[in-house]
Amino acid sequence: MTMTPQQLRDQEPTLELINSELSSRMERQVESGAKVDTKAVFLVGSAATATQFLASRTFEPFTGAAAFAAYVIAIAFGVSIFNLAEYEDIEPREVLENHGRSSKGAALVALAATRVGMFEKNARVHTRKTKRWTVSLTALVVGVCLSTVSIVLHTGDHDRRTEPGEPSPAATSTPSPAGSRTGTGADQSH
Repeated sequence: MTMTPQQLRDQEPTLELINSELSSRMERQVESGAKVDTKAVFLVGSAATATQFLASRTFEPFTGAAAFAAYVIAIAFGVSIFNLAEYEDIEPREVLENHGRSSKGAALVALAATRVGMFEKNARVHTRKTKRWTVSLTALVVGVCLSTVSIVLHTGDHDRRTEPGEPSPAATSTPSPAGSRTGTGADQSH
């Protein structure tokens, strides 16, 4: 749709309003993306900390390995958020060179069209970021649940109370040589 110079002059107030709204909407879009980036940093840090915590514990092998796999997924997807293309913005030199000699109305139309295209591309980047953040968060939650189960399953027998005279689970699993006794000075005094 081509406008005459008079139509462009008549539409200038409307075009200024549209450009102002598009500009502020793009700013909100970038801010939202920055919030996703910040959340991803904390998520990756939490997954790395949880991985270190589990690695420092004795855990049940199957659920522990599944927890490590979940943490790797959380970290990988969290880091991949930062590797996505950055949001597009208007290039000042390009705008000046392409529209510096245009009428105000023509420049406003060109700026609005450029912003709409950039907003649409940025929306696709933002959608990919939020989907990857959701996968990363889900993997972290699954990893924490699996870690908890793994540690509880492994320590379940170790924390069980035994009655006096009943062998402890550790004592039944490691037989000691017959006739050899080790103990503290308090044990030997009896």
